Amino acid sequence: MIAHKSPISGIAAYQDKYIASAGYDNQVILWDQATKRPVNRVLHDHLANQCAFSPDGTLLVTSSSDYSARLWSVPDLKLRAVFNAQADDVEMSAFHPTREWIATASRDHNLRVYDFTGTLVHCCVGHTADVISVDWSADGEQLVTSSDDGTVKRWSATTGALLEDIDLGGVETDTIVSAPDGTLYAGNDGGQIIVIRGADRTTVQGHDAGIKRLVLSAERGLLVSLSYDRKLLLWDTGERELRQIGQSDIPDDVWPRSCAFAAKDTLVFGTFGASYRTYDYLSGQWSDAAVPTTPGINAVCADGGSVYTVGDAGTVLRDGAVHGQTGSLCNFLTPLSPTVVVTGGQLGKLMDAATGRVLHQHRSPLNCGVRYDVDGVPHLLVGAYTGEGLVFRLAPDGQLHHVTDLPLHENAVKGVAVSGDLLFSVCADTGVAWHDARTRELVHRIDAAHDRIANGCVGLADGHFASVGRDLKLRLWAPDFTSRVIPTTHPNSIKCVAADAAGRLIATGSYHGHVKIYDRAGDRWTIEERPTTAGISSLSHDPDRGLFLAGSYDSQVYELPGTTA
Repeated sequence: MIAHKSPISGIAAYQDKYIASAGYDNQVILWDQATKRPVNRVLHDHLANQCAFSPDGTLLVTSSSDYSARLWSVPDLKLRAVFNAQADDVEMSAFHPTREWIATASRDHNLRVYDFTGTLVHCCVGHTADVISVDWSADGEQLVTSSDDGTVKRWSATTGALLEDIDLGGVETDTIVSAPDGTLYAGNDGGQIIVIRGADRTTVQGHDAGIKRLVLSAERGLLVSLSYDRKLLLWDTGERELRQIGQSDIPDDVWPRSCAFAAKDTLVFGTFGASYRTYDYLSGQWSDAAVPTTPGINAVCADGGSVYTVGDAGTVLRDGAVHGQTGSLCNFLTPLSPTVVVTGGQLGKLMDAATGRVLHQHRSPLNCGVRYDVDGVPHLLVGAYTGEGLVFRLAPDGQLHHVTDLPLHENAVKGVAVSGDLLFSVCADTGVAWHDARTRELVHRIDAAHDRIANGCVGLADGHFASVGRDLKLRLWAPDFTSRVIPTTHPNSIKCVAADAAGRLIATGSYHGHVKIYDRAGDRWTIEERPTTAGISSLSHDPDRGLFLAGSYDSQVYELPGTTA
């Protein structure tokens, strides 16, 4: 049966005929909109991020972390062309309104335009960080892009030249759309929609967390904004002032990074499950059909002789048997005591892994966690999408008490670790920071510690740490805050890192399924394996068995040697 096996990150609709979905299982699935049944599917070599139909619905373009965009005919999904000049993930692609051109936005900082044969027409250089969103003007004479560098840029479709550089104050902007009258709507990490009309700007505070997607229907005069605050807002664009006319809480299984206007009054959304979900924006009703869950693993940890996993479905497994149900996608598992393991994820809820009981509610998704001790009392630091470090204290009776929210970074915290009396954190903006575990005061910060997004970190020993990220390097951090950069042979972004108890062996796992283990004492890579073609989502060291455990998006846990013997 055709269905997604990992979350759906992108979705598109063509009139009342088709829905297309792009998933973290590398699949792109074409669905019949009337029956919601799959029609066809194709595969990328890596995560499929987004998809879009041509104006006449006869073609589909897909964007992938395999560094390519691909053009397919509809409905047979025969490959027409591959756009492969990118040097990093393609986040989004867009059809020209009338010409046989396609624009791609890439994490290699560049905008590109191709014709339908795959020939590169323009490479537009000017952004200084990942290009996340692209759109054409209604007449097709200009392109507009948004980037993690906090700017929006206009480009000439004829020459590829930069026409306008719009500074949005350095705040990352994931999404932008262009209206027929030339108005631009940009959604930023502060939850704001910036309305740009020529030299005029209006800022509308819509959400309590970053806006992940804006979707415009010019015919309906409607704009949708989606945020990690789990809200959908509907806006009327008919008047000069943007006016909110509706809102809804987003169901737990919906991933608020993709949305499309479909037939009649319907919106379609990507989910953490095997198929998409619909919403009637006039009645305010979500479809009540259950979305089948997917089995991918996002976190694995070894504790007390057992192996715990959790993933897209929020089901916590202990040694392969169901241990608890959280009801939503979770990103991490952190043991605090022999009887307490906590988890959390997209809903911003910190939960008891065994009971699913909510221990704390935050305003944005939770990405990572680490236990540390202060005067023998167990504490927990949780990294949030909105940059905070949530600090908790475990009482003798087993109750977890929220102490404070510590401002670790101004962007998403991707990893937290402890070594000695220091807390260490890495951020999506490439920065790293050290905080005193006892006082929680900032000790040191480096704003551009990595060349690209930092994805994870681990404590080694005696104030040493290691971190990894999209720059394909392992960084070893000394107590004096200097780093030694270790090149790797990972072909794609390094997702996660773990170390043995002594901090000698360091395992790194990539989105492309590779695990590579570095021996600090021997200054060499000792193991380089690819146990799966799916991504490695999580790594943990099992000291009882001397193994590294690698959790994968394919729902498996792979074991690799974790000793020097």
